[in-house]
Amino acid sequence: MMTTKVVEFIARSLVNEPDRVRVTETEDAKRHENVIQLVVAGDDMGRVIGRHGRIARALRTVATASAMRENTRVSVDIVSEEELSEESESGEE
Repeated sequence: MMTTKVVEFIARSLVNEPDRVRVTETEDAKRHENVIQLVVAGDDMGRVIGRHGRIARALRTVATASAMRENTRVSVDIVSEEELSEESESGEE
C-alpha cells in the first residue's frame, strides 16, 4: 500500500497534469508479486518514461525498494489513458 503512494507521489511530481494520474495495485498470483499500474495522460508519457527509459527505471527501482520494506515483490506497468481506453474498447467486442 505504501509503495503505491510512493509511485503516485513521484508520478504526480513529474507530469503536467497530475489530476489525471491514477495508480492501482493488483496481485498476480502466478508471479507471486503485486502489479502497480500507473496511468498517465498520453502527453505525459514521455515525462514519466524519460530519455532512454531512465526515469521509468528509477521509478521501478524506488518501487522495488519500497516493496522490500513490506516484504513483497512488485512490478510497475506504465500505461497512457489512451492505451487503457483502447484495451477496454477491444475487450467489449
